[in-house]
Amino acid sequence: MITNVPTVAYIRKENQIRIAAVRCARKGAKKMIKIEKVSIHGLEETIRGMRNPMNSWDKSDSGTCKGGDDGIGCKNCAKEASCEHTYDHSFQLGKADHELMMKLAAGGPVHAKYRRMITVYLDITAPLYWWKEFDTYKVGTVANSCSTMHRITAKKFETADFSHEHLDVRTIEMLKSIVDILNDYRDLYVNYNANDFEVKGCPSKKDIWWQMIQLLPSSYNQKRTIMLNYEVLVGIYRWRKDHKLDEWRGFCQWIEQLPYSEIITGGKEDSDECTV
Repeated sequence: MITNVPTVAYIRKENQIRIAAVRCARKGAKKMIKIEKVSIHGLEETIRGMRNPMNSWDKSDSGTCKGGDDGIGCKNCAKEASCEHTYDHSFQLGKADHELMMKLAAGGPVHAKYRRMITVYLDITAPLYWWKEFDTYKVGTVANSCSTMHRITAKKFETADFSHEHLDVRTIEMLKSIVDILNDYRDLYVNYNANDFEVKGCPSKKDIWWQMIQLLPSSYNQKRTIMLNYEVLVGIYRWRKDHKLDEWRGFCQWIEQLPYSEIITGGKEDSDECTV
């Protein structure tokens, strides 16, 4: 599919910048951030811990979804929308537990300690320029990434390996040129033979590797497996939901789709004092 994207090209001529409106026609762009393989853990343990301070375990109404009045019972389920987990024997939040969660969330992180106990695992593929900002979230997160240091030559470079949705006709051609250069050095690296050069071993295989490492654009997409918790997501959502980067806005839209996301985003019962 071909998409016409209105954009602006910045053209340098005789030491002056003139702005020319252009239309960039290229294939439909990929999403700049991809989130997959999401799993959430610890909800049952979280509720138990949340009720420890007041010894109110007997008021807990969460439980296993078995349908009807068996298990948690549909009338006690905190899900207000149509049930998507019908009788699947999953653990579901009860209305009383949900109400307590919302009240504690309104008091901020000091009272909503339970949010730190809800653990989320996910795979994220995003450009390096976004990962540089994500890396500011060090507390409560763990990450394992695909290594550009060790695996940069594992496959040929393609334009699709880079986020380029906002590039115009001039800069997309520049990116393609860089991809070609990276592939030239990759071929030299993969098929390295010291005797192929006028001066044996010069450049060295590591010298060629450096060309790729230092030329690689920050729009290169990297995959990481992340572990974080709902409290980390509270801080991300508050400060990033209106960010200028599309990736942050997309990430916050994903947060809104999480189970019981209202204890992260606020909802009607939360105050504006939830920070990390």
